[in-house]
Parts: sequence; structure tokens; C-alpha cells
Amino acid sequence: MATTTSITTSYSGEFAGEYISAALLSGVTIDNGGITVKPNVKFKEVIKKLATDGIVKDGTCDFADTSTITLTERVIEPETFQVNLELCKADFRSDWDAIQMGYSAFDNLPASFADFLISHAQAKVAQKIEQNIWGGVNATEGEFDGIVTLATADADVIDVVGTSVTAGNVIDELGKVVDAIPSALYGSEDLHLYVAQNVYRAYVRALGGFAANGVGANGVGGQGTNQAMGDLMFDGVKIFVANGLSNNYIVAAEKSNLFFGTGILNDTNEVKVLDMADLDGSQNVRVIMRFTASVQYGIGSDIVLYTPA
Repeated sequence: MATTTSITTSYSGEFAGEYISAALLSGVTIDNGGITVKPNVKFKEVIKKLATDGIVKDGTCDFADTSTITLTERVIEPETFQVNLELCKADFRSDWDAIQMGYSAFDNLPASFADFLISHAQAKVAQKIEQNIWGGVNATEGEFDGIVTLATADADVIDVVGTSVTAGNVIDELGKVVDAIPSALYGSEDLHLYVAQNVYRAYVRALGGFAANGVGANGVGGQGTNQAMGDLMFDGVKIFVANGLSNNYIVAAEKSNLFFGTGILNDTNEVKVLDMADLDGSQNVRVIMRFTASVQYGIGSDIVLYTPA
């Protein structure tokens, strides 16, 4: 008599928060600390903005208001999303049996089939969240408005019209963005140039040796195209590779001005793995996830958005 394996599992509650957190926070922008995460946003949260005019005035014997304080606000309101997957156990059986037999080629997979299915879903969610953070459009199924979408519609954001970035022009194009950064922000510890992958690759290649761009024929440090990847800077500003940015896009902003809101620890999160064998006699397994997510920024005038023409 064959062994029947049932993997119907509920991860609601505390464990749901752990699994949802792993999915939402493992994208490049969040995982590498490129954005401020605001967890436990049950419904919405107000981001306060404070602005003052000149606060230093000539001294007198009396108290006199020296500034006008303006308080404005933005609201971050995470939207609800879900993942509904249905997979056939037969499609994975040979791989799964191999795992149980200890084939080393599969030793990097989880120890249980349920974990394997959840990890698969987590990876897909992380990829989608990364794309949404930067280029998401609320009107599109499964997306919320990303930073670029919000900034494009905001007249306060500093716009720089660009072009297709190549190794030959990347120095000039990055220079346009840095030149547009407000002087009050330049030198800020958490100021970053968030760049698309193609912009980063072009910059690394440029560092490998373009005499006309001032780095010498043998590149920075005489290393040619063997430039080290990692914590690169441009004109004193840290470069952050944002995989969710579309090609040729650049955003200059402080990390403390960009927010990702989610309810990863609240009771709306849900993760379930349902074996349908006892329900309909099939070999199908369903993976169900529910979570909330959105982004927002605080001060639009402290953001520079470079878009290709």
C-alpha cells in the first residue's frame, strides 16, 4: 500500500508574519537597506513634513517669532495583495525523491516539500515587490504606485531629462543628476544615486578606461576592465543598484525620504499550503499568501528624477 503524504499546512499568525516578511523584505532595494521600512501599518500612516523659512534673525530683548512653520503630510496606505498558486505534486516527485535520497545536486533546497513551495512563492513575490517599489503602476493588476510613478506626477520633484545611458556618456549623465541635487542635501550621509542595472554596468565599464572621461586609458587604479564591484560612488554620492528601476532611470534621494509600508506582522497576513487530495482527489497543491505593501516619499523637492527622453 502506497504511503499517502498530506502537506496541508496553515501558517497564519506569527509564522505567517515570518514567511511574508521573508518574501517582502528579500528584494534588493529593501534587503540592501536602500529604503526605510515602516512595518505594522494596519491601514494607513501619515508621514509628516515640516518646512521653515529663515529662522535666524537679529537679536532683540523681546521674544518674536522668527520663522513660519509649515506642516504638510503624505499618506502611506499599503494595499492588499494575494498569491494563489496551484502546482501538481507529480511534476516535482522525481526531484523530491532525489532530495530524500540525498543527491547533492539538490542539497540547496529546503527540507520539506511545503517549505519548497513557499520558498518558490517567496522568490516570485520578492521579485515583483522590487519591481513595484520603483516602477509599479496602481492601475496594473498586482501593483502599487512606485517611486518613479509618484515622482513623475509630482511637480515638486526635480526632473532631469536624459537619454540612453552608455559607457561613453554615463559620466556626463550622472553628473547632470548630481548637479541637480539641492545644495542642502549634497553631503548627506544617506543620500544615494539609485541607478538601473544598465546604468551601473555602464559606469563600471567607464571606470575601466576612457581617457576622454578623465579616468585614464588603463582605468581607475590601472585595473582596466577589472574594476571592483561594490560600494562605488560618484562625485561623493553613494551609488545604489536598484534592480526594480527600468533601464536608463536614475533617482537621487535620501534613504530617509523613501518609505516602504507593509503590515508584515499584523493579523491580515496569511500563508497556507493546501493539499487538495482529500478534497477533490487530485494531486494538486495550492499555495495561498496574503500581504500588504506600498511606497511613499516625504519631500518631493528633495528628489531628483532622471528619465530617458
